[in-house]
Amino acid sequence: MNKLFNLKTATIVLVTATLFLAILIVIQQKNSENPFEAQVDSILNLMTIEEKLGQLNLPSSGDITTGASESSNVAKNIEDGKVGGLFNIKTVEKIREVQKIAVEKSRLGIPLIFGMDVIHGYKTTFPIPLGLSASWDIEMIEKTARVAATEASADGINWTFSPMVDISRDARWGRVSEGSGEDTYYGSQVARAMVRGYQQNDLTANNTLLSCVKHFALYGASEAGRDYNTVDMSRIRMYNEYLPPYKAAIDEGVGSVMASFNEVDGVPATGNKWLLTDLLRDDWGFDGFVVTDYTGIEEMVYHGVGDLQQVSAQSLKAGSDMDMVAEGFLNTLKQSLEDGKVSINDIDTAVKRILTAKYQLGLFDDPYKYCDVNRAKTEIFTQENRDFARTVGAESMVLLKNENQTLPLKKSSTIALIGPLANTSVNMAGTWSVATDQEKSKTVLDGLKSVVTDKANILYAKGSNVDYDLELEKRATMFGKDIPRDDRTDKQLLDEALAIAKKADVIVATLGETAEFSGESSSRTNLEIPQVQKDLLNALLKTGKPVVLVLFTGRPLVLVEENDTVPAILNVWFPGSEAGLSIADVLFGDVNPSGKLTATFPRNVGQIPIFYNHKNTGRPLGNKEGKFEKFKSNYIDVRNEPLYPFGYGLSYTTFEYSNLKLDQTSINMDGKINITVDVTNTGNYDGKEVIQLYIRDVVGSVTRPVKELKGFKKAFIKKGETQTVSFDISVEDLKFYNYDLDFVAEPGDFEVFVGTNSDASLKTSFKLTK
Repeated sequence: MNKLFNLKTATIVLVTATLFLAILIVIQQKNSENPFEAQVDSILNLMTIEEKLGQLNLPSSGDITTGASESSNVAKNIEDGKVGGLFNIKTVEKIREVQKIAVEKSRLGIPLIFGMDVIHGYKTTFPIPLGLSASWDIEMIEKTARVAATEASADGINWTFSPMVDISRDARWGRVSEGSGEDTYYGSQVARAMVRGYQQNDLTANNTLLSCVKHFALYGASEAGRDYNTVDMSRIRMYNEYLPPYKAAIDEGVGSVMASFNEVDGVPATGNKWLLTDLLRDDWGFDGFVVTDYTGIEEMVYHGVGDLQQVSAQSLKAGSDMDMVAEGFLNTLKQSLEDGKVSINDIDTAVKRILTAKYQLGLFDDPYKYCDVNRAKTEIFTQENRDFARTVGAESMVLLKNENQTLPLKKSSTIALIGPLANTSVNMAGTWSVATDQEKSKTVLDGLKSVVTDKANILYAKGSNVDYDLELEKRATMFGKDIPRDDRTDKQLLDEALAIAKKADVIVATLGETAEFSGESSSRTNLEIPQVQKDLLNALLKTGKPVVLVLFTGRPLVLVEENDTVPAILNVWFPGSEAGLSIADVLFGDVNPSGKLTATFPRNVGQIPIFYNHKNTGRPLGNKEGKFEKFKSNYIDVRNEPLYPFGYGLSYTTFEYSNLKLDQTSINMDGKINITVDVTNTGNYDGKEVIQLYIRDVVGSVTRPVKELKGFKKAFIKKGETQTVSFDISVEDLKFYNYDLDFVAEPGDFEVFVGTNSDASLKTSFKLTK
């Protein structure tokens, strides 16, 4: 009887415990932030250590030839479960072939993720990001990312290494072209817009992409503007000036993060636990996965941190989940596991993050969801997308000078189009245009002829080579973006240009950088237009004919001489697929330029780093005229102010600001203040104006910038019309990180500036009380 009772009791206890455990599992799954946790765990339990490490491996496939994928080395590794994803492969046919190997030939059939640098468009290419940011049109910027996602996903891709949100104040750094300039507030708005555009808050859709914010962190502050170089800065500068755009992307729900090449506080970012775990995951709540940059793990060896096995283990434990190209995880982590340098939990955690992303993308439900040949035929490089690119290109251009209303041009005139960038389709899309059909891009010559039809006479001459230095020219025209070197002498090229200039009413000189003069590993110490082009420009000016400089550039350039001598300067950046049409639209006034700089243009390289929201010194310069004052913070050979300030850009019309008002002069910690200003179009054209609001925190517990952008609005204002533009400022807009890295707003006086650029002259003030 006792034995039977004990057996019944034990059975009841066992059943009760089982039910309780089941309830706990259900509750845990309900409370889990990962809805795919059960599925991920079920796969994880089936995986060998080799297969787990394979999921953390991201090789570059190269663009495998269709039909040859099964015989490639990459294919063998995929079949063996040694690859988690691929990048640099495109088209539905090729990706389907490779995915089929993963799904049908590998032991567990885990699908691959396919990534690509879709940076500023796919086949339809928009202006380089720095140029795109100059539009100050957040809604339009978001739409460019949405179009890019639609096209790339139609071609088989489901992951983009974008947006790049690195703040940079140093134009020597070539990758300034890939970001949104120098301002933290504005850069954060663009970061959010790009993530929304790519992901559309719906990764289950087959026309969205998993976004990857990069480069985490501080990459834009590399010393001397030299790519991959050391970065060293205080935590207070990190938190206030450089980190916010990354956090904005995290808050917007970005699915992945790419670690940067540089070190942070003496530890390479790829293996920096404070950066990738303490800050990114614990403080910011990021729950996606971290991928290294190209060979980022291997490069830690050269930083002097350890050998490949050591740095691979450090990177995994720090929070890097996927190893791009270096294969340190694939080839060393098993040994590190046996040596006790990493735990199986470290590996499993990273694998779970990769598998979760694949579930989020719906790849386990349909590995071929991005391989619809009908989408590939109908949704890529459409006329609608190209028309939009034409509009975006025009909206991004910045009019730097327009003396005596040289622009817009008349469509009935004879125009001499001169310069090495006038007839080169392969340079129109700029750097990081890896999917662009470069030959299909519209040249300036094509664009002008198309817009004027037979109303104007367009004469063309190359005028000069890109540079006197052939070797430098080769470095600046890499990756199929060559401008064939002319066999004629420099004098013969110049003579031809001068001959057609004599026949023209106006000269359009297309000069500046070529596409690969900027971008990754394109740092420069000389930021002037190449000398051979400057010589050509000066010769054209001596003809006495009106000259318009159409400036191509991927960074702020030094243009003091050009600003002094050239009547009109239109900065077109690299406008994208429809470049020639966009340029023609602005030159002839079909579009009134409205772009504004998001990066300060210096007077010379010696001023760099230069940016508008700098701190004051204890000996600030006491004048705005550039007059030298001994024992003040100034240069002995040049004035402090830049050539063109942040936010600068002209229009074919003029705008007048007046009647700056606050609805109250004091707010408490729960309040907000409304600011209004009247903007009147006082010129002869309808136009768009970017109204910019800056605030200065007059007294702080730590030193504060002389002013900071806190709001902007782009308004279309008809000629003669006045619009009242309104801004709301809350206490959140006044917060900053103090000495203890607490995010606070401190009571005190605040100055408000509103105007057409960061030199805004209208000013008022208010007080924040406790």
